[in-house]
Amino acid sequence: MKKTGTILLIAILVLSALGFMQQPMMHALPRKKTFIVPKGWPQPSYDFSKNPLTEEGIALGRQLFYDGQLSKDGNISCGTCHQQFGAFNNYDHPLSHGLDNSLTSRNAPGLFNLAWQKAFMWDGGINHLDLQPLAPITAHNEMGETIENTISKLRKSNNYTRLFKAAFGDPTINTQRLGKALSQFLLTLVSSNSKYDKVMEGLDSFSLPEKLGYTIFKNKCSSCHTEPLFTDFSYRNTGMPLEPFLQDIGRMSITQDPTDSLKFKVPSLRNIMVTFPYGHDGRFFSLSNVFEHYRNNMQVTVNTDPLLKNKLPLSNYEIGQLKAFLQTLTDSVFLQNPQFAAPGTRASATQPLDLHN
Repeated sequence: MKKTGTILLIAILVLSALGFMQQPMMHALPRKKTFIVPKGWPQPSYDFSKNPLTEEGIALGRQLFYDGQLSKDGNISCGTCHQQFGAFNNYDHPLSHGLDNSLTSRNAPGLFNLAWQKAFMWDGGINHLDLQPLAPITAHNEMGETIENTISKLRKSNNYTRLFKAAFGDPTINTQRLGKALSQFLLTLVSSNSKYDKVMEGLDSFSLPEKLGYTIFKNKCSSCHTEPLFTDFSYRNTGMPLEPFLQDIGRMSITQDPTDSLKFKVPSLRNIMVTFPYGHDGRFFSLSNVFEHYRNNMQVTVNTDPLLKNKLPLSNYEIGQLKAFLQTLTDSVFLQNPQFAAPGTRASATQPLDLHN
Protein backbone atom coordinates (compact mmCIF):
# COMPACT_ATOMS: atom_id res chain seq x y z
CA MET A 1 0.00 0.00 0.00
CA LYS A 2 2.78 2.40 0.94
CA LYS A 3 4.58 1.77 -2.38
CA THR A 4 1.37 2.27 -4.32
CA GLY A 5 0.77 5.55 -2.50
CA THR A 6 4.29 6.71 -3.27
CA ILE A 7 3.87 5.93 -6.99
CA LEU A 8 0.54 7.75 -7.03
CA LEU A 9 2.10 10.80 -5.34
CA ILE A 10 4.94 10.85 -7.88
CA ALA A 11 2.46 10.63 -10.74
CA ILE A 12 0.48 13.55 -9.35
CA LEU A 13 3.64 15.62 -8.97
CA VAL A 14 4.73 14.84 -12.56
CA LEU A 15 1.32 15.74 -13.97
CA SER A 16 1.27 18.95 -11.95
CA ALA A 17 4.72 19.85 -13.19
CA LEU A 18 3.67 19.20 -16.78
CA GLY A 19 0.61 21.35 -16.28
CA PHE A 20 2.74 24.15 -14.84
CA MET A 21 5.09 23.93 -17.81
CA GLN A 22 2.15 24.26 -20.20
CA GLN A 23 0.81 27.43 -18.58
CA PRO A 24 3.19 29.83 -20.36
CA MET A 25 2.18 28.29 -23.69
CA MET A 26 -1.46 28.95 -22.91
CA HIS A 27 -0.71 32.54 -21.95
CA ALA A 28 1.31 32.94 -25.16
CA LEU A 29 -1.77 32.49 -27.31
CA PRO A 30 -2.93 35.73 -28.96
CA ARG A 31 -5.65 37.42 -26.91
CA LYS A 32 -8.84 37.96 -28.87
CA LYS A 33 -10.16 41.50 -29.24
CA THR A 34 -13.84 42.11 -29.96
CA PHE A 35 -14.70 44.64 -32.66
CA ILE A 36 -17.54 46.76 -31.33
CA VAL A 37 -20.01 48.15 -33.87
CA PRO A 38 -21.36 51.53 -32.69
CA LYS A 39 -25.05 51.55 -31.88
CA GLY A 40 -27.20 52.16 -34.94
CA TRP A 41 -24.37 51.56 -37.41
CA PRO A 42 -24.48 48.94 -40.20
CA GLN A 43 -22.44 45.79 -39.95
CA PRO A 44 -18.86 46.11 -41.23
CA SER A 45 -17.86 44.93 -44.69
CA TYR A 46 -14.53 43.52 -43.49
CA ASP A 47 -14.52 39.75 -42.92
CA PHE A 48 -13.09 39.41 -39.41
CA SER A 49 -13.34 35.61 -39.57
CA LYS A 50 -10.32 35.61 -41.91
CA ASN A 51 -8.29 37.95 -39.73
CA PRO A 52 -9.58 37.95 -36.14
CA LEU A 53 -8.49 40.89 -34.04
CA THR A 54 -6.07 40.16 -31.22
CA GLU A 55 -4.26 42.40 -28.77
CA GLU A 56 -0.93 41.20 -30.14
CA GLY A 57 -1.97 41.61 -33.78
CA ILE A 58 -3.11 45.18 -33.17
CA ALA A 59 0.13 45.99 -31.33
CA LEU A 60 2.18 44.59 -34.22
CA GLY A 61 0.16 46.57 -36.75
CA ARG A 62 0.62 49.75 -34.75
CA GLN A 63 4.39 49.17 -34.64
CA LEU A 64 4.50 48.60 -38.39
CA PHE A 65 2.30 51.63 -39.14
CA TYR A 66 4.84 53.97 -37.55
CA ASP A 67 8.02 52.19 -38.67
CA GLY A 68 10.17 53.92 -41.28
CA GLN A 69 11.80 50.58 -42.14
CA LEU A 70 8.91 49.95 -44.48
CA SER A 71 10.33 52.65 -46.77
CA LYS A 72 13.47 52.53 -48.88
CA ASP A 73 15.38 55.21 -46.97
CA GLY A 74 14.04 54.25 -43.55
CA ASN A 75 12.50 57.68 -42.97
CA ILE A 76 8.91 57.40 -44.20
CA SER A 77 6.24 55.42 -42.39
CA CYS A 78 2.51 55.11 -42.94
CA GLY A 79 2.17 57.58 -40.09
CA THR A 80 4.24 60.16 -41.97
CA CYS A 81 1.38 60.89 -44.35
CA HIS A 82 -1.46 59.83 -42.04
CA GLN A 83 -1.18 61.99 -38.93
CA GLN A 84 -3.47 61.42 -35.98
CA PHE A 85 -4.20 65.07 -35.21
CA GLY A 86 -5.60 65.39 -38.75
CA ALA A 87 -7.76 62.27 -38.40
CA PHE A 88 -4.88 60.37 -40.01
CA ASN A 89 -4.75 62.51 -43.12
CA ASN A 90 -1.75 64.41 -44.48
CA TYR A 91 -2.54 67.55 -42.53
CA ASP A 92 -2.32 70.85 -44.45
CA HIS A 93 -0.65 69.30 -47.52
CA PRO A 94 -2.50 69.20 -50.86
CA LEU A 95 -0.28 66.32 -52.03
CA SER A 96 1.63 63.95 -49.80
CA HIS A 97 5.43 63.95 -49.77
CA GLY A 98 7.24 60.72 -50.52
CA LEU A 99 10.76 59.36 -50.97
CA ASP A 100 13.45 62.02 -51.56
CA ASN A 101 10.78 64.68 -50.88
CA SER A 102 9.02 63.84 -54.12
CA LEU A 103 5.32 64.64 -54.40
CA THR A 104 2.65 62.00 -54.75
CA SER A 105 -0.25 62.51 -57.13
CA ARG A 106 -3.07 62.64 -54.58
CA ASN A 107 -4.11 64.00 -51.23
CA ALA A 108 -3.81 61.42 -48.45
CA PRO A 109 -7.33 60.95 -47.02
CA GLY A 110 -8.15 60.48 -43.37
CA LEU A 111 -8.05 56.92 -42.08
CA PHE A 112 -11.02 55.91 -39.93
CA ASN A 113 -14.02 53.59 -40.07
CA LEU A 114 -12.19 51.44 -42.61
CA ALA A 115 -14.05 48.29 -41.55
CA TRP A 116 -17.06 49.56 -43.50
CA GLN A 117 -15.18 50.17 -46.75
CA LYS A 118 -15.15 47.62 -49.55
CA ALA A 119 -12.62 49.42 -51.75
CA PHE A 120 -9.78 51.86 -51.16
CA MET A 121 -7.98 54.76 -52.82
CA TRP A 122 -9.81 57.74 -54.34
CA ASP A 123 -10.56 55.61 -57.40
CA GLY A 124 -11.37 52.34 -55.60
CA GLY A 125 -8.41 50.66 -57.24
CA ILE A 126 -7.71 48.31 -54.30
CA ASN A 127 -10.52 46.05 -53.15
CA HIS A 128 -9.25 44.75 -49.81
CA LEU A 129 -7.81 46.46 -46.74
CA ASP A 130 -5.12 43.78 -46.30
CA LEU A 131 -3.72 44.68 -49.73
CA GLN A 132 -3.93 48.46 -49.38
CA PRO A 133 -0.56 49.05 -47.63
CA LEU A 134 1.33 47.29 -50.43
CA ALA A 135 0.56 50.19 -52.80
CA PRO A 136 2.23 53.01 -50.83
CA ILE A 137 5.10 50.75 -49.73
CA THR A 138 6.03 50.01 -53.34
CA ALA A 139 5.10 53.31 -55.04
CA HIS A 140 8.26 55.05 -56.27
CA ASN A 141 7.02 58.47 -55.13
CA GLU A 142 5.77 57.28 -51.73
CA MET A 143 7.78 54.78 -49.68
CA GLY A 144 9.74 53.47 -52.67
CA GLU A 145 10.57 50.01 -51.32
CA THR A 146 10.05 46.49 -52.66
CA ILE A 147 8.01 43.94 -50.76
CA GLU A 148 10.99 41.56 -50.83
CA ASN A 149 13.26 44.10 -49.14
CA THR A 150 10.59 45.05 -46.64
CA ILE A 151 10.07 41.45 -45.57
CA SER A 152 13.83 40.86 -45.45
CA LYS A 153 14.35 43.81 -43.10
CA LEU A 154 11.57 42.65 -40.82
CA ARG A 155 12.96 39.09 -40.69
CA LYS A 156 16.36 40.40 -39.56
CA SER A 157 14.76 42.12 -36.58
CA ASN A 158 14.62 40.15 -33.35
CA ASN A 159 11.87 42.46 -32.15
CA TYR A 160 9.66 41.72 -35.15
CA THR A 161 10.35 38.01 -34.90
CA ARG A 162 8.99 38.21 -31.35
CA LEU A 163 6.03 40.40 -32.32
CA PHE A 164 4.97 38.22 -35.27
CA LYS A 165 5.20 35.11 -33.09
CA ALA A 166 3.05 36.74 -30.43
CA ALA A 167 0.48 37.85 -33.02
CA PHE A 168 0.28 34.72 -35.17
CA GLY A 169 1.62 31.86 -33.02
CA ASP A 170 4.92 31.39 -34.85
CA PRO A 171 7.67 33.74 -36.05
CA THR A 172 6.93 33.44 -39.79
CA ILE A 173 7.06 36.86 -41.45
CA ASN A 174 5.52 37.15 -44.91
CA THR A 175 3.51 39.55 -47.06
CA GLN A 176 0.15 38.16 -46.01
CA ARG A 177 0.88 38.59 -42.32
CA LEU A 178 2.28 42.08 -42.93
CA GLY A 179 -1.03 43.10 -44.52
CA LYS A 180 -3.14 41.40 -41.86
CA ALA A 181 -1.24 43.00 -39.00
CA LEU A 182 -1.55 46.48 -40.48
CA SER A 183 -5.26 45.83 -41.08
CA GLN A 184 -5.78 44.87 -37.47
CA PHE A 185 -4.46 48.22 -36.29
CA LEU A 186 -6.29 50.17 -39.00
CA LEU A 187 -9.58 48.46 -38.17
CA THR A 188 -9.39 49.82 -34.63
CA LEU A 189 -9.43 53.40 -35.97
CA VAL A 190 -13.13 53.89 -35.39
CA SER A 191 -14.40 57.46 -35.12
CA SER A 192 -17.84 57.46 -33.49
CA ASN A 193 -17.61 59.77 -30.50
CA SER A 194 -18.32 63.26 -31.87
CA LYS A 195 -20.95 65.67 -30.58
CA TYR A 196 -23.18 64.50 -33.43
CA ASP A 197 -22.94 60.95 -32.09
CA LYS A 198 -23.79 62.08 -28.59
CA VAL A 199 -26.84 63.93 -29.91
CA MET A 200 -27.96 60.83 -31.77
CA GLU A 201 -27.60 58.85 -28.53
CA GLY A 202 -29.66 61.42 -26.63
CA LEU A 203 -26.69 62.48 -24.49
CA ASP A 204 -26.35 66.00 -25.89
CA SER A 205 -28.28 68.48 -28.01
CA PHE A 206 -27.51 70.72 -30.97
CA SER A 207 -27.30 74.48 -30.62
CA LEU A 208 -29.70 76.39 -32.86
CA PRO A 209 -27.14 76.95 -35.68
CA GLU A 210 -26.10 73.28 -35.48
CA LYS A 211 -29.71 72.16 -35.62
CA LEU A 212 -30.48 74.41 -38.59
CA GLY A 213 -27.31 73.20 -40.30
CA TYR A 214 -28.32 69.59 -39.75
CA THR A 215 -31.64 70.23 -41.45
CA ILE A 216 -29.90 71.88 -44.41
CA PHE A 217 -27.44 68.99 -44.54
CA LYS A 218 -30.21 66.39 -44.71
CA ASN A 219 -31.94 68.33 -47.49
CA LYS A 220 -28.92 69.09 -49.64
CA CYS A 221 -25.98 66.84 -48.76
CA SER A 222 -27.12 63.53 -47.29
CA SER A 223 -27.81 61.78 -50.61
CA CYS A 224 -24.05 61.30 -51.03
CA HIS A 225 -22.82 61.81 -47.48
CA THR A 226 -25.11 59.24 -45.90
CA GLU A 227 -25.34 58.92 -42.12
CA PRO A 228 -23.88 57.55 -39.92
CA LEU A 229 -20.66 57.13 -41.91
CA PHE A 230 -21.30 60.34 -43.85
CA THR A 231 -20.41 58.71 -47.16
CA ASP A 232 -22.14 56.20 -49.40
CA PHE A 233 -18.73 55.05 -50.76
CA SER A 234 -19.89 55.75 -54.32
CA TYR A 235 -17.79 57.37 -57.06
CA ARG A 236 -19.12 60.62 -58.46
CA ASN A 237 -18.14 63.35 -60.86
CA THR A 238 -18.70 66.57 -58.91
CA GLY A 239 -17.77 69.01 -61.65
CA MET A 240 -14.09 69.38 -60.78
CA PRO A 241 -12.14 70.13 -63.97
CA LEU A 242 -9.16 67.98 -64.88
CA GLU A 243 -5.99 69.19 -63.16
CA PRO A 244 -3.64 69.81 -66.12
CA PHE A 245 -0.41 68.70 -64.43
CA LEU A 246 -1.60 65.57 -62.61
CA GLN A 247 -4.02 64.46 -65.36
CA ASP A 248 -5.92 62.34 -62.82
CA ILE A 249 -9.03 60.91 -64.48
CA GLY A 250 -10.20 59.10 -61.35
CA ARG A 251 -12.32 55.96 -61.48
CA MET A 252 -11.91 55.70 -65.26
CA SER A 253 -8.25 54.71 -64.77
CA ILE A 254 -9.53 51.55 -63.07
CA THR A 255 -12.61 50.66 -65.11
CA GLN A 256 -11.50 52.09 -68.49
CA ASP A 257 -15.11 53.21 -68.84
CA PRO A 258 -15.37 56.77 -70.25
CA THR A 259 -18.51 57.37 -68.19
CA ASP A 260 -16.32 57.08 -65.08
CA SER A 261 -14.13 60.00 -66.14
CA LEU A 262 -13.30 62.30 -63.20
CA LYS A 263 -15.33 60.25 -60.76
CA PHE A 264 -13.79 59.98 -57.30
CA LYS A 265 -14.93 58.34 -54.08
CA VAL A 266 -17.29 60.36 -51.93
CA PRO A 267 -15.23 61.19 -48.80
CA SER A 268 -16.62 60.92 -45.31
CA LEU A 269 -17.47 64.24 -43.66
CA ARG A 270 -16.53 62.97 -40.23
CA ASN A 271 -13.69 65.07 -38.81
CA ILE A 272 -14.05 67.34 -41.84
CA MET A 273 -12.86 70.39 -39.90
CA VAL A 274 -9.37 68.88 -39.44
CA THR A 275 -8.87 67.03 -42.73
CA PHE A 276 -8.14 69.96 -45.03
CA PRO A 277 -7.14 70.47 -47.75
CA TYR A 278 -10.05 68.84 -49.55
CA GLY A 279 -10.54 66.89 -52.76
CA HIS A 280 -8.57 64.06 -54.33
CA ASP A 281 -5.73 66.46 -55.13
CA GLY A 282 -6.19 68.84 -52.22
CA ARG A 283 -7.22 71.70 -54.49
CA PHE A 284 -9.63 73.18 -51.92
CA PHE A 285 -7.83 74.73 -48.96
CA SER A 286 -10.94 75.54 -46.94
CA LEU A 287 -14.59 74.60 -46.60
CA SER A 288 -15.42 78.01 -48.05
CA ASN A 289 -13.59 76.96 -51.23
CA VAL A 290 -15.59 73.72 -51.32
CA PHE A 291 -18.94 75.45 -50.94
CA GLU A 292 -18.00 78.04 -53.57
CA HIS A 293 -17.15 75.24 -55.96
CA TYR A 294 -20.51 73.55 -55.54
CA ARG A 295 -22.61 76.68 -55.83
CA ASN A 296 -20.70 78.60 -58.53
CA ASN A 297 -17.56 77.01 -59.95
CA MET A 298 -18.61 73.52 -61.02
CA GLN A 299 -17.98 72.58 -64.64
CA VAL A 300 -21.12 70.64 -65.50
CA THR A 301 -20.50 68.02 -68.20
CA VAL A 302 -22.22 64.91 -69.48
CA ASN A 303 -20.51 62.89 -66.73
CA THR A 304 -21.41 65.21 -63.86
CA ASP A 305 -23.49 63.47 -61.23
CA PRO A 306 -27.24 63.89 -61.90
CA LEU A 307 -27.71 65.27 -58.39
CA LEU A 308 -25.42 68.16 -59.28
CA LYS A 309 -26.56 69.01 -62.81
CA ASN A 310 -27.90 72.32 -61.49
CA LYS A 311 -24.94 72.77 -59.16
CA LEU A 312 -25.78 73.12 -55.45
CA PRO A 313 -27.68 76.29 -54.58
CA LEU A 314 -26.42 77.54 -51.21
CA SER A 315 -26.86 80.95 -49.65
CA ASN A 316 -24.27 82.49 -47.35
CA TYR A 317 -26.68 81.92 -44.48
CA GLU A 318 -27.01 78.21 -45.31
CA ILE A 319 -23.24 77.85 -45.56
CA GLY A 320 -22.85 79.37 -42.12
CA GLN A 321 -25.32 76.95 -40.57
CA LEU A 322 -23.77 74.01 -42.41
CA LYS A 323 -20.35 74.88 -41.01
CA ALA A 324 -21.84 74.93 -37.53
CA PHE A 325 -23.24 71.44 -38.03
CA LEU A 326 -20.04 70.08 -39.60
CA GLN A 327 -18.16 71.19 -36.48
CA THR A 328 -20.18 68.60 -34.54
CA LEU A 329 -18.59 65.81 -36.60
CA THR A 330 -15.15 66.37 -35.04
CA ASP A 331 -14.27 63.45 -32.80
CA SER A 332 -11.76 64.82 -30.29
CA VAL A 333 -11.59 61.50 -28.45
CA PHE A 334 -10.47 59.82 -31.66
CA LEU A 335 -7.93 62.54 -32.46
CA GLN A 336 -6.31 62.22 -29.04
CA ASN A 337 -6.65 58.49 -28.34
CA PRO A 338 -3.23 57.37 -27.00
CA GLN A 339 -3.84 53.84 -28.33
CA PHE A 340 -3.55 55.20 -31.87
CA ALA A 341 -0.36 57.19 -31.33
CA ALA A 342 3.10 55.93 -32.22
CA PRO A 343 4.42 53.40 -29.68
CA GLY A 344 6.14 55.14 -26.81
CA THR A 345 4.54 58.51 -27.55
CA ARG A 346 1.35 60.31 -26.68
CA ALA A 347 -1.21 61.81 -29.02
CA SER A 348 -0.87 65.59 -29.34
CA ALA A 349 -3.42 67.34 -27.16
CA THR A 350 -3.47 70.37 -29.43
CA GLN A 351 -3.93 70.48 -33.17
CA PRO A 352 -1.94 72.83 -35.39
CA LEU A 353 -3.55 76.18 -36.06
CA ASP A 354 -6.06 76.08 -38.92
CA LEU A 355 -5.10 78.98 -41.18
CA HIS A 356 -7.63 78.26 -43.90
CA ASN A 357 -11.09 78.89 -42.41
